[in-house]
Amino acid sequence: MFTDRTDAGRQLAALLDEQDIAADIVLAIPRGGLPVGRAVADSLDAPLDIVAARKLGAPGNPELAIGAVASDGTVWLNESLIADLGVSEASLDDQIDRERAAAAAKVDRYRGDRPPLDVAGKRVVVVDDGVATGATTTACLRQLRNANAESVVLAVPVAPPDTVDRLQREADEVVCVEAPPQFQAVGQFYERFEQVVDDEAVTYLDEQADAEE
Repeated sequence: MFTDRTDAGRQLAALLDEQDIAADIVLAIPRGGLPVGRAVADSLDAPLDIVAARKLGAPGNPELAIGAVASDGTVWLNESLIADLGVSEASLDDQIDRERAAAAAKVDRYRGDRPPLDVAGKRVVVVDDGVATGATTTACLRQLRNANAESVVLAVPVAPPDTVDRLQREADEVVCVEAPPQFQAVGQFYERFEQVVDDEAVTYLDEQADAEE
């Protein structure tokens, strides 16, 4: 479906253009969202920044998301799953503090000495390379709501239909190139889906800084 993340970003940008969606700011979810976000930001002629969140894993099963926390402390919790698993409040609070700090450290590491872009009153497009469960994406979208963005559009190349439906309740609009019902993982829809390492991820933000100089 996509050659690589840059190709996915170009296809996504074309769909945003087709739907007449404009942006004052594009925010990529690192790391995989940065090459996609770079292509989208360039197409929309908008500055690129990042928004980050970390998954909250279930006790004994860290891959199972019971929630997520954004770098500013915005939290989304799957309350019914937390109750079913009997997760204690103290354990949950400890994990929230730990993962919030990790998300904030990631933002600081990628952004460096660049100040964050102010999203208040702005049209924001949030980009990732794909969405599976949508836990961390939900926390990111809620962070932008709390920051008083004028509108928040989620734009991704691929996501399962049920996740798209859930995220439409969090964003003003969800733009998705493909929502295949037979979805197992984001990477299955890319010919090349190598991990984006930190040093590479930062270059997508550096490209913008170089262009502004």
